[in-house]
Amino acid sequence: MLKTFEDQLLENRWDNNAAAGLSESELLLYRSNILGADKRVTNYGGGNTSAKVMETDPLTGQEVEVLWVKGSGGDIGSMTRDGFATLYMDKLHALKSLYRGVDFEDEMVGYLPHCTFRLNPRTASIDTPLHAYVPRTHVDHVHADAIIAIAASENSKALTQDIFSDRIGWLPWKRPGYELGLWLEAFCKDNPEADGVVLESHGLFTWGDTARACYDTTIDIINVATTWLNKKMQGVQAFGGARHDSLPALERHAVAAQLMPAIRGFVSGNQHMVGHFDDSDPVLDFVNACGMPSLAALGTSCPDHFLRTKIRPLVIDFDPAKGNVDEVLAGLPAQIAAYSDDYSAYYDRCKRPDSPAMRDPNAVVYLVPGVGMITFANNKATARISGEFYINAINVMRGASAVSTYQGLPEQEAFDIEYWLLEEAKLQRMPKPKSLAGRVALVTGGAGGIGAATAERYLRAGACVMLADINADGVEAVKDRLVQSHGADVVRATIMDVTDEAAVIRAMADAAVEFGGIDILVSNAGIASSAPVEETTLALWNRNMDILSTGYFLVSREAFKLMRVQDMGGSIVFVASKNGLAASPNASAYCTAKAAEIHLARCLALEGAEAGIRVNVVNPDAVLRGSKIWEGEWLEQRADTYGTDKEGLEEMYRQRSMLKLSVLPEDIAEACYFFASDTSSKSTGNILNVDAGNVQAFTR
Repeated sequence: MLKTFEDQLLENRWDNNAAAGLSESELLLYRSNILGADKRVTNYGGGNTSAKVMETDPLTGQEVEVLWVKGSGGDIGSMTRDGFATLYMDKLHALKSLYRGVDFEDEMVGYLPHCTFRLNPRTASIDTPLHAYVPRTHVDHVHADAIIAIAASENSKALTQDIFSDRIGWLPWKRPGYELGLWLEAFCKDNPEADGVVLESHGLFTWGDTARACYDTTIDIINVATTWLNKKMQGVQAFGGARHDSLPALERHAVAAQLMPAIRGFVSGNQHMVGHFDDSDPVLDFVNACGMPSLAALGTSCPDHFLRTKIRPLVIDFDPAKGNVDEVLAGLPAQIAAYSDDYSAYYDRCKRPDSPAMRDPNAVVYLVPGVGMITFANNKATARISGEFYINAINVMRGASAVSTYQGLPEQEAFDIEYWLLEEAKLQRMPKPKSLAGRVALVTGGAGGIGAATAERYLRAGACVMLADINADGVEAVKDRLVQSHGADVVRATIMDVTDEAAVIRAMADAAVEFGGIDILVSNAGIASSAPVEETTLALWNRNMDILSTGYFLVSREAFKLMRVQDMGGSIVFVASKNGLAASPNASAYCTAKAAEIHLARCLALEGAEAGIRVNVVNPDAVLRGSKIWEGEWLEQRADTYGTDKEGLEEMYRQRSMLKLSVLPEDIAEACYFFASDTSSKSTGNILNVDAGNVQAFTR
């Protein structure tokens, strides 16, 4: 994103070779995907596309006209063919006889399932009538920033006429629904030559007789608006000019790392929230501007923007010239409480007799002058997407305020969208959150078998994971593998030597900036050595102590600091060893360091209890597969100690156990999951042996 709309002209992505031979429904999918591939065309999950296609009725065998339209909750950029709802057009037209007027338009949604073609399970969206009643074969509805900048201007009707003449019409603000579908139908009948219409404070509808013509029109109209805006914005200071200067990048991240855990603690009362930080140029232009406070107070215009970002953002009282972070942190409780009170008052002013109960009164978007934008939501993807939506809103405000006066949605209209009963029904259909939803875990030794397996287990339970390891290539490889199965939003990696105090502090700050804080620490970084005591050098002894004792202390200390700032409790899991309880020959340094880990965990359990920070220990034994500490001398040394070879060592350990079973990284991961989950919420100071049974390691 740039300071103006310069160089923002859209590329026409239509490829005749790619489109050749596609059916009408396949062309609709192709068109949708290439439109949604460019976020300048429409935001994630926003907008919708449709085509009216002749299909064979499965009952009569006759050709019937069927509306293919993006289903509820989909994203045109990433959807597949099964993301479209399909409805009989004759039945959709028949609904008009049932319509009782604008006061009853929501009840029309209940009739849409009766229009379903071929028992398609995809839920039809509220925008279905908007596409059905436009008397053209192909229809696009998008939320391009350049268009909404015009639509959100005080004189948007005049601007639309000035830019497009009669090619594109204009309709006043109307909440999406059945009535707006009838408005669009009437507009098309009255203006048969028009290629589309701008909806005030909302977006753009365009249409065509073929999929290609419709796509070309959409791209062209956005580019016409972009070119016009760019000419008008030349020489105009964005948002009234700069009031603040941005801090250097490292300082911005340092401030965010301090603010985000504190904010997270205040806004996670009902559920754990995950944060996202953005200090891109468009964000910094806005948060540093003279006009930012007044524009932010107006809120967003497009309904899609508003639903993701709430009535308005919270502007944090930070002065980058003073660097008053401590003052801001001290004032955060009052600022957040004031926002919550203001939101409650907004709810009370606007609520209807049948409005759903008030939802979370905390802000989603936090603007920090000189630093950037912080967003919080119940998962990382939503937090990130909310930030992207607010950047869309920033671009809209930049354009609208440069050529006219920007206007947000009227308060009552905004409320009626936020607390729309149809939106509430959509929220109620959302799946139940996973057991670790909203939790953030930092796993040391993340490049190893146990660390990777634990991260995988946490991700499957809905957590976000920061992998930390001294092995840069190894931790990146694990991250890449986990991203493939769980997505890029929820996995991060940082290089960290647990014996380096500065590196540990940096890693905790990274977790704070990437996710907002941490709830779970798995201290798993490991080393192993084997030598008779008289051959144990001081360097070998100190290396064991540095990594397995001092390292566990450092990461725990910094995790405690972060968890206390959040004031949400937390879970710390030490991956120790059977050898911390049961002595083993020729391993005095290793066994002693592991015993120190276990006793450190007991001490920390005592200190953390009053803050709800639980500290527990998992004791593995003989986890050979995937473990980095078994690569190299340790394997040879232990095999020599027990008089076997490498191949026989795992079998020896299996037969040594009471249950005659091998212990795998996934077994340790399950124990780490147990101590991180609410199932163990009343457990602290405990030791869980995962060793297939070893009487010497019994804790009693």
